[in-house]
Amino acid sequence: MSEMVMTIPAAVVQRMIRGRAAANMLLVIAGSALIAVAAQIAIPLPFTPVPLTLQPLAVLLVGVVLGSARGAAAASLYLLEGASGLPVFAQGHGGIFWLAAATAGYLYSYPLAAWTAGWFSERGWGSTVVRSVCGMLVALGAIYAGGWAWLALISGARAAFTMGIAPFIVADIIKIALGAALLPFAQRAIARV
Repeated sequence: MSEMVMTIPAAVVQRMIRGRAAANMLLVIAGSALIAVAAQIAIPLPFTPVPLTLQPLAVLLVGVVLGSARGAAAASLYLLEGASGLPVFAQGHGGIFWLAAATAGYLYSYPLAAWTAGWFSERGWGSTVVRSVCGMLVALGAIYAGGWAWLALISGARAAFTMGIAPFIVADIIKIALGAALLPFAQRAIARV
């Protein structure tokens, strides 16, 4: 019975640093970068302070593909990058001010939305198009709830719905359909890492 005992530092090096930890960190950073790039694809709308962006699609895809923990970590890293002044928020904005602006509720909801999308995916809801769409719709609901709640504090509940939810419903349904179509390709790419 010559079982080799491994020290804790050796186990950490072998199992985490050489193993999945480095890959996990790179995936979280890549997920954050994807959200940042998607934020730059923005169309300002004249009747609302909230621009139409691809951020919700990126947040949901990051969550579904990376899973709940890594997805939430990527979205949180994105918020930290923006808060530190990096121009990663929509239309090249950055800085702590944007975490108190009209769109802050959407931003704060991203970690929860990514976690929710990932949670559904981890339970097999990312395996079919219909189930992945359902999971992404629930996660999108978290984004809408955060954005609406923040805007409601600033402008009232009805105005928040008119400015922050109604103009985006059709576009977000299209984004979710696009996300469901891209999902198999994204999952295959991540599986190779």
